[in-house]
Amino acid sequence: MRDIVFLSGPITDCSYVGCTDWRERFEEELTNETTQALSPMRGKTYLEGLDKIAPDYPGHVMSCQRGIMVRDHFDTKRCTLMVVNLLGADKVSIGTVMEMSWGWDNGVPIICIMEDEGNPHDHPMIREAIGFRVKTEDEALHVVRTILWSE
Repeated sequence: MRDIVFLSGPITDCSYVGCTDWRERFEEELTNETTQALSPMRGKTYLEGLDKIAPDYPGHVMSCQRGIMVRDHFDTKRCTLMVVNLLGADKVSIGTVMEMSWGWDNGVPIICIMEDEGNPHDHPMIREAIGFRVKTEDEALHVVRTILWSE
């Protein structure tokens, strides 16, 4: 069975490109015969082109509130690692915080990409849940590779 890296981070109020560009890069860098990167945006190309993604889309089974909740919970429970990209967040992402708490509760190591100061997620409980805090996407990729592949 392959290791799973779940790619968490803000989606609501972000553009489709903003939600998918970094995740696609991580998928390309990490997915191979031993590792699979999973994005909560997979299967949601019907949102392509949006400049501001809504919290949910009741008419789409994977984007209605239950669809989002069930799949993201399932993904965080079965993943080996989580990468949480909070760079540039201007407000707290409730969904991301829930994913982090599910990961923490299931003993999943969390690699968080976040600025040293000024991020609205910089809270004692979030800091405590983070296993590895880095400042760049490249640093996060290095941590994943080191943990999974002994880079």
